[in-house]
Parts: sequence; structure tokens; C-alpha cells
Amino acid sequence: MLDIQKLSFGRLVDALKAVAEPTRLRLVLLLARSDLTVSDLTAILGQSQPRISRHLKLLVESGVLTRYQEGAWAYFRLSEEASVSGLVHAVLNWADEADPVVERDSERLDAVRVERARRAADYFARNAGSWDTIRALHASDAEVEQALLAALGNKRIGTLLDVGTGTGRMLEVLAPRCERAVGIDASREMLAIARAKLDSAGIGNAVVRQGEAYHLPVERQAYDLVTIHQVLHYLEDPQAAVAEAARAVAPGGRLAIIDFAPHELEFLRAEHAHLRLGFSDDTLAGYLDDAGLELVSLDHLVSSGDETGELTVTICIARDPRLLVAGDSPNRTTLVS
Repeated sequence: MLDIQKLSFGRLVDALKAVAEPTRLRLVLLLARSDLTVSDLTAILGQSQPRISRHLKLLVESGVLTRYQEGAWAYFRLSEEASVSGLVHAVLNWADEADPVVERDSERLDAVRVERARRAADYFARNAGSWDTIRALHASDAEVEQALLAALGNKRIGTLLDVGTGTGRMLEVLAPRCERAVGIDASREMLAIARAKLDSAGIGNAVVRQGEAYHLPVERQAYDLVTIHQVLHYLEDPQAAVAEAARAVAPGGRLAIIDFAPHELEFLRAEHAHLRLGFSDDTLAGYLDDAGLELVSLDHLVSSGDETGELTVTICIARDPRLLVAGDSPNRTTLVS
């Protein structure tokens, strides 16, 4: 379980005052279920944009919510700070979901989600042919996911970061084993798909946000597992992306890279924007060593069944060699190599 630290008296009062107002409590109830924009919240609550914005500003200032930018859109979500989120969820647990106000807001949220899913499905349909062409060249997604889970073992994952999350599939697969999961992607269209899929799957402990693989908008040394799934071959500088991902790995945490072994399918470069035609074991090991990580396992998955077998998937697991050792007091910890 994640450690939950207590709030100072002042912050506790601010948080309680922030949610102790009808409109703000409705906003928090909605944002506990989904990341939403001001436009979304205005449509759901039927209140003016300036009024909703004022309430959101107060909730952000109190630390109950966080705001993040995604292109021209600003999204809001519950704070990820364990002490604040623990308090807020404890308050929300007392809300009666059958209350007419809560029930009506929930119905309108479902309508927003349906529209979000429709837009995502349209984009997915326009690009599905391209993705299916590549999928047909390697082992099935189910086989790759099963092999990844086997490589990771049964250990519970506290915090997960998925770099280049795309449609959010890694979040779907791994979130049930996590306390908290975050997906990062540069594409707003992909993030829309990921949100729709997470909504549909009822996954409430995973969020997605916009960001670049070279400059991850996350806290450093904060994630027990970082995944980079089928991303590196699209990047100009994959080594820099691995180094940046490694900075997000907590002491003793792991980094998982899933990508293609070297191949000669030039059409992937010409037609599907692949900048790298796979990575050798030595190349991946070099990236990890330069990033200060230790290679734990390296597996290759050749396609079976009806696939052509032209692409081999490499699953590489590395570990941060540092350990957190308790210091002389409960508030002190020491990094040990």
C-alpha cells in the first residue's frame, strides 16, 4: 500500500472547507470518476462557465484538485497527493449515489463519456487499418501481454508510469495490480481513446495526461514500474527517452521496454513512421546501463499461429539498483547503492 501522510492542521481545514459547499462537492464527486474540462463540467452541472471556473480555482488552491493543460484544453482531476486524496475519498464515501442530485450528475457524466467514446472510436476506425497491418506481423497482443506479466512476476505494483501510453492498453493490463497508474502520450487523439477505454473498463486508479517522452511531466524517482511499450522505434533519440524514463523509476523499481528486435521491413519506415527498424539486445542493454539500471531479464517472442513471423518482440526488464533503507527516525530514509 502507498504510505499516507497526515495533513497539517491548516491544510486539513482548507481541504474540508473547499469541499463543504454544494457545487464544489458535486465537482469533486464528478472528478473522482473522470478527468474533465470546464466545458464538460458546465454541461453536466448546468451552471455558467465563470461560476464553475471560480469553484475549480478554489479547489485547486486548496490542493483538492490539480489542473493540467492538454493543448488548448485544461483538464481537472483529484489531487494525486496521498494525504489529500485519502481525505477526499473518505468524504466521498459518505455520499449517497442514489441521491437525486448525485444521480442526475452521474447520468450527465455518462452522456459526456458516451460522446468522448464516440469521438475516440471515429479516430480509431480511421487508423485501425494501419495498426492491424503491423499487428499481423508479430505475436498477438495477448501473447505479448502474457509474456510481460510473466516477466514482471506476481509482485504487487504500487505506482505505474506508462510512457507513450497510446490507447492505454498497458494501463488496462497493469492497473488492477497497482495502487495508482499514470499514462503519458503526446497525442491528444490517443489520450481521448485511452480515456474512453479506461472509462469503459471501469478503471478508476489510472489517469492519462499529455507529455513528451523526452520531458516527462511527472515526479522523479516516484514509480515502482515504468513501461515503454512499442514506443522507442518512433523516436529520433530512443536513448534519451530511456534515460528520462529511468529518472522516474523509484529506488529498487523497474523499467520494462517492449519493442521489436532488428528487422528489415523498410515499408514500416516509409509508410508507418518507424524511425528505427528494431533494437538489438546489446543496444537495449547499453541504453539501460547508461541510464544506471541493471538488466534483469530479456526475452524474445516470435509469432505463432497464422502470423507471418516477420517481427520478433523483445521484452526487456531492468531494475534500479538503489534501495531505500530506513534511517534513524520514521521521517528519514537513505539511498543505498
